[in-house]
Amino acid sequence: MLAATAFAAGLPGIGPVDPRVPVDAHTPPWSQVARLQIPGVDRCTAFLIAPRLAITAAHCLYAVRLHRYARPDSVHLLTGYASGEYRLHSIATSYRVASGYDAAHPYAALGSDIAVLTLAAPLGDGTVPLPLASAAPVPGLALALGGFSQDRAEVLLADQGCEVVAVMNDEHGTPLLRHSCTATHGTSGAPLLSRQPDGAWAVVAVQVAALITGSGGAAVPAASVRALLAAVAAAK
Repeated sequence: MLAATAFAAGLPGIGPVDPRVPVDAHTPPWSQVARLQIPGVDRCTAFLIAPRLAITAAHCLYAVRLHRYARPDSVHLLTGYASGEYRLHSIATSYRVASGYDAAHPYAALGSDIAVLTLAAPLGDGTVPLPLASAAPVPGLALALGGFSQDRAEVLLADQGCEVVAVMNDEHGTPLLRHSCTATHGTSGAPLLSRQPDGAWAVVAVQVAALITGSGGAAVPAASVRALLAAVAAAK
């Protein structure tokens, strides 16, 4: 079980050595990573799994001051973003939060801290959206994590030399990954990527929290994302 006290919502997740570097938001796989912003509420990261479907962290959609979730049409996604310029923009028409996520007690439900958004306009850039990894992650699996960090929010930063540390559960017994990637506030909803045997990138997990001190954090495994997508499909 992963203790909630290990994580914080301030500016955690950066150790004494910062390996993050800017990456090209127009080049795969980073072209599928979007800046998510809700005016007056939050700014996070998301990623495309289809031209009109994106994944992010559920807590990014919750307006803490208002004690409610944001309206879908207030959720903006921008791809190819760098220093105020972007390639494509869309708003959400709807979204669904994973069952079991409790916005009032977010750190107890980290394993359910994901949401799928349906977009008004496609954000595809002509390349294949990011697939979800089919193999279960194991400790030592090499990862890359890129997102829009609070400390350098105008550029897409990535740690491309991190790994899975452990596979564990949150306080409700829901699966989580611990990883060593350097990422801080603003990167919630970012994909943790791993190279597949054919050389292509796939999403291993979704970033949802960072350690209070030092690099590393927690992420929701791709299997949980796949379960959320199945629930959405079944509800149609």
